[in-house]
Parts: sequence; C-alpha cells; structure tokens
Amino acid sequence: MDYKQQVEQAMAYIQGIHSDPVAIGIILGTGLGNLASQIEVDLEIPYQEIPHFPVSTVESHSGTLLFGTLAGKQVLAMKGRFHYYEGYSMKEVTFPIRVMRGLGVQTLLVSNASGGLNPAQAVGEVMVISDHINLFPENPLRGKNYEDWGPRFPDMSVPYSPRLIELALQIAHEKGIKLHTGVYCGVEGPNLETPAEYSYLRTIGGDAVGMSTVPEVLVACHAGMEVFGLSAITDLGVPGKIHQVSLQDVIAAAALAEPVMSTLFEELVSRLAIKKSNYLNNNYDNNKKHCILVFIYNDIINKCIRFISYNKISKCIDI
Repeated sequence: MDYKQQVEQAMAYIQGIHSDPVAIGIILGTGLGNLASQIEVDLEIPYQEIPHFPVSTVESHSGTLLFGTLAGKQVLAMKGRFHYYEGYSMKEVTFPIRVMRGLGVQTLLVSNASGGLNPAQAVGEVMVISDHINLFPENPLRGKNYEDWGPRFPDMSVPYSPRLIELALQIAHEKGIKLHTGVYCGVEGPNLETPAEYSYLRTIGGDAVGMSTVPEVLVACHAGMEVFGLSAITDLGVPGKIHQVSLQDVIAAAALAEPVMSTLFEELVSRLAIKKSNYLNNNYDNNKKHCILVFIYNDIINKCIRFISYNKISKCIDI
C-alpha cells in the first residue's frame, strides 16, 4: 500500500464516524493544549485507532483528534503533533495534514513552543509567524508528487496568510495584547541550540527557533491551505540570557503564553470568513466515495484472505 492509499484509508475510517466536512483545522502544540477545553467536542478519536496514523511519543503532547465547535464554527483539532526527532519520516510527521485536507480543511492554525532569538522578546510572550527558514534535513514533499494533492514545485512566497496575520494584529490591538511578529527557524532537534547556533540563527534572519511547524506548513501550502501560526516564547537564545532549560521549564513558560494564544485562536476562528474551495467542491465528494470504496475493498480482501487461510488449514487438518 502506497502513501496515498494510506491517507485515503485513514480518511475513510474517519468519514465512517464523522461524515461532514470541516473547514478549519488546528494543531494544538505546546502552549495550546488547554484550548481543547474551549472546544465543544462532538467526537474524540485516539490517534492509535486511525489506520496508519502516527502516535505522539512526547510527554507534553496528547494523542487525540477532536471534532467540535469553537466560537460557533466547526473545527478539527489535533491534540498533540508529531516531530521528526521522534524518529518519524517527514511524510509520517505530515500525514495528519494530508488527512485534514481530504476531510475538507481549508484553513490551518498551528502553534508551537520556541526559543526566542530576538532581544525584544521575553519568556511567556507570543510571536506571530510571518515567515520561516527551513533547516530540516528532509522535505515532506520529496518523492512522488500527486497532482491532485498539489503542484510538483509549490510556490512559498507567501507561506503564512497576510489577511490572518493582519486580523490577529487587529485583535491584539483591540484587546491590549502584546504580540511580536517574526521569522521561525525550523530545526531537527531534539537538542536545544548552543550559544553559537543561536547566534547563527539570529544572523540569518531568525526571530525564534523550534522543532516543528515547518514540515506541516510546507504540506499545507502544497495542498492550497491558508496558514496562520503562533509561537510561544519559552526560553531565550539571546546573549546574556542563555541558561539551561528543561522540558518542565518549557511547559511552564508555554502555560504563561497559553491564555494569549487561546484568545487569538478563538477570536480568529470567530471572525474567519471561510472561502469556497474549488479543491473541496470538486474533489471532496469524489475523494469521500473513493476512500469508502478503498475501505470496503480492503475489508473484502482481508475477508478473502481469512477465508483462503481457513480452507488451507481445514484441508491440512482434514476438517
């Protein structure tokens, strides 16, 4: 079974439980786990129940797909994400984004915890991601390209939605929220950076550094999704402010940023005008039918295999 068939089988399983398309997807990374409590949840699906879905191995990440209502709109939320440093391939890391797109998601809201590189930042503050620098050693778009998923050479001149960035800044102004904007550097991890590496990342234009987000955004852009991202500044890579950091320190700092991030995401969702998607209109019904047929086909094949195996065993023991 190839990668596309795996995605289709995961979609078919989910659509067998929740058949309505959802236009807004949210990745609840470090710093946004509590936003799940503000979602009126209609359905929870543990990752391990979804065919071919990876499983979160990081202590601070849960592993549940949530369908529900936030600020009056239907959302699909990942409570916990996957990282390259966990040992997953980039296609596995971004597998949920492919599934989300197939389920109808047009707008993706992502969050992460990151180290601050800009001297203007402080621990517990929030940065709107305006752009990124990809320093991962592998690209999720490498390999066979499926034209119905996206172009072979996707444009990345505007990876993060200007209209959503503008809307977030407007919301922050209205509510008196301090926000930074800047460039996110995506690195492999799992180690944090050395002082020399922090200096290098700042020199090449970075304002924050983390171990996620970029692969998911690459796939989302390839699939034609509109993307918005927030970083919780959980530690500082600024000369004179660098010190040893533990996971508990990161989680505690992310908790300081969580109220701001939750407010911004909830307000964004409430004000979001969903654009009609040609991809969704043209392909969703066909994809849904195809996925269900794949699911039924696989079920029939499995039953046939069991039947043949049973007959072989029966002959062997002369039943």
